[in-house]
Amino acid sequence: MTAILELQEAGLRYRRASTPALDDVSFAVEEGRSLGIVGESGAGKTTALSLLLGLARPTSGAVLFDGRPLDARDRQGMRAFRRSVQPVFQDPYSSLDPRQSVGRIVGEPLASLGIARGADAKGRVAAALEAVALPADAAGRYPHEFSGGQRQRIAIARAIVSRPRVLLADEPVSALDVTTRIQIIELLGELARSEGMTVVMVSHDLSVVASLCADTVVLRAGRVVEHGPTADVLGAPRDPYTRRLLASVPRLPA
Repeated sequence: MTAILELQEAGLRYRRASTPALDDVSFAVEEGRSLGIVGESGAGKTTALSLLLGLARPTSGAVLFDGRPLDARDRQGMRAFRRSVQPVFQDPYSSLDPRQSVGRIVGEPLASLGIARGADAKGRVAAALEAVALPADAAGRYPHEFSGGQRQRIAIARAIVSRPRVLLADEPVSALDVTTRIQIIELLGELARSEGMTVVMVSHDLSVVASLCADTVVLRAGRVVEHGPTADVLGAPRDPYTRRLLASVPRLPA
């Protein structure tokens, strides 16, 4: 397997913090193998995702994209990176600009990255909305006209309109009700299969990761404690911390 994104001994320490947010973290996002990142609150999941998105720079180690260090000073390299790696954030209510139409929101990456304009961009927006099962007239409407689940579909359409190789999702279903959550997870799985995208999912919900991700990384206090195929990590965990995470999952009484 080819690694698209990789953290190599990456660390991140914020100013005045007594402990690092991430400490010597190494793992790879491999082409075609969706990855889950799990752990308790404060484990470093979102920090790791920020490094993979290029939104933060490690204070030690490196972030690699296609085998080369990610460098914010390399404008051409960063443009290629932004085309290939797109995010979906947690809250569909705050991640969409209420003053813009859905068509403009979804088409924004095409304009900002110089991918398409005019009729070509309009066609790509329509295709992205169709891919996430939104109605044809959605492009001319505004976010407040949609439900929470539909708003997250809009956010996903915006992420896939540039046809990225990797979709980085930070708790993308935690703000949704159970039924809608299942629909969005099924949608992400279908997009991964049909569009050939690799999904990286940050989640505290182990069932979400189990249903979507081939591999899993377990973080605790900014360090990797377990990493491997999801069936092994969640089915037969080696680390006591992973076993405690699994034991904390609520179960219905027999």
